[in-house]
Amino acid sequence: MEEFYIDCDGYRLHAKLERTEKKKRSPLCILIHGFTGDMEEDHLLAVRDVMIEAGLSVLRVEMYGHGGSDGKFEDHTLYKWITNALAVIRYAKTLENVSDLYLCGHSQGGLLTMLLGGMCADELKAIIPLSPAWMIPEDARRGSLLGVEFDPEHIPDRLQGDDWELSGDYIRVAREIHVEDEIARYTGPVLIIHGVEDETVPYSVADAAFKMYDNAKLVPIPGAGHCFEGHLEELSHALKNFFVGRV
Repeated sequence: MEEFYIDCDGYRLHAKLERTEKKKRSPLCILIHGFTGDMEEDHLLAVRDVMIEAGLSVLRVEMYGHGGSDGKFEDHTLYKWITNALAVIRYAKTLENVSDLYLCGHSQGGLLTMLLGGMCADELKAIIPLSPAWMIPEDARRGSLLGVEFDPEHIPDRLQGDDWELSGDYIRVAREIHVEDEIARYTGPVLIIHGVEDETVPYSVADAAFKMYDNAKLVPIPGAGHCFEGHLEELSHALKNFFVGRV
């Protein structure tokens, strides 16, 4: 395992690269956490383990304001995360012995995965949104973020959740993003995995995305919540099946 930082416009993004031992030249998956998350969460480690066993190398990266990366959480925005992810893809393309690139993200990282799928459609072999919170931009336009209500015509300077605080700029940025445009641009394989009992991002959000993609598979995990607690085996099984015959 290699641990290092990737530069993005002067900000350091904390990264860990783990290579599969199955073959010298292999696909690589960029793996991204969600809102308030980091790369060491149990569900992300389970994803990493499955991918390495399947024959992929895995590059885990923490976005601006999260984990060991630079920046303050309250100052992060989706634009910053998009810029981060583009820098990570550029870095991944410089690595030796990498064949295809995959992108996988959880929650807000799943939203990011869907956005980058459209932006980098010619560079990503497949995308894997897990519990994708792609409703965030539309909710921001309506005056809601993860259960916190606000006046969309008078965005507050700060927005306070149960265990987080954000600048109003997060909302200003989010409401300008239209995920549907990037969904339409990506025609490669898409695997969406979502817990049926997810209370943070309702399962219906994943179902709506699935219906919009041309080449998608949706795997529901009954009984699972947002981070697949108690259901990591089912999460791993869905990923294993996806990579059979691809790697």
